[in-house]
Amino acid sequence: MLTSLQARFFFLAKRFVAGETIDSALDAVRALNAQGMTATLDFLGEDIADWTEAQRTRDVYLEMLAAIERSGVQSNVSVKLTALGLLVDFDRCSQHLTEIVERAARLPDPFVRIDMEGSAVTQATLDVFEHVFTQHPNVGPVLQAYLRRSPRDVERAIGLGARVRLCKGAYREAAEIAYQEMATIRREYLRMAEALLSRGVYPAIATHDERLIAAVKTHAGENRIAAESFEFQMLYGVRPALQRSLVADGYRVRIYVPFGTHWAGYFYRRIIERRENALFVLRSLISR
Repeated sequence: MLTSLQARFFFLAKRFVAGETIDSALDAVRALNAQGMTATLDFLGEDIADWTEAQRTRDVYLEMLAAIERSGVQSNVSVKLTALGLLVDFDRCSQHLTEIVERAARLPDPFVRIDMEGSAVTQATLDVFEHVFTQHPNVGPVLQAYLRRSPRDVERAIGLGARVRLCKGAYREAAEIAYQEMATIRREYLRMAEALLSRGVYPAIATHDERLIAAVKTHAGENRIAAESFEFQMLYGVRPALQRSLVADGYRVRIYVPFGTHWAGYFYRRIIERRENALFVLRSLISR
């Protein structure tokens, strides 16, 4: 039975969440692959404080990776560390991530992306990442351009040779932690994107902002950065016409495909809560 929040937003959320099961998520990935796009699958859930639930999340990821391998779809996976027990135990969370990364290494696309969450766990997330990365290079973090600390984190990742997904940032943060004005966030995003494109390892430029996309394309062209040396990333169901146009222009496009029963929290926090994202939702509902 849907909660009142779920009932209120279900007719919108089903456009942006690929169902509640691995099979429904794989169907969504197949459709994206047919349009020339790859995917990253994310099993929804975060802020888990129960160790049994964290173990269950790990098990779902292992099942997901096996299903990707059987199906032959072009997809990797993305995971939130608080869903693997980061709030419970650092070492066991690291072990869960290690098990997922080791299983993923057997796939044609072996990469595992660590989603970035709120600023309260930014450092812990990066600590787990570096701990696992020392032995398993097929893992990399998300960095959020609106955080004041992110330029240092970008340089750290470049120095390590780690793959980074750069996004604007989806959580509400205090002004002393994150920039608030969109013009400033765009400026910081572009500076970090240019650093990653010039000196990083296969960066993921995660944005639906056409001004930033145009600026990245211009920078890549002027600096002879090959289209196959980076990829654009977007959310499932958001601005699909723009996704297709980038593919038609010869760029690599990967779609973040969330699924699972915990879709209400994702939809509210990542899509509705921030005004800019809410506008993207409204535009996407009338675009194809």
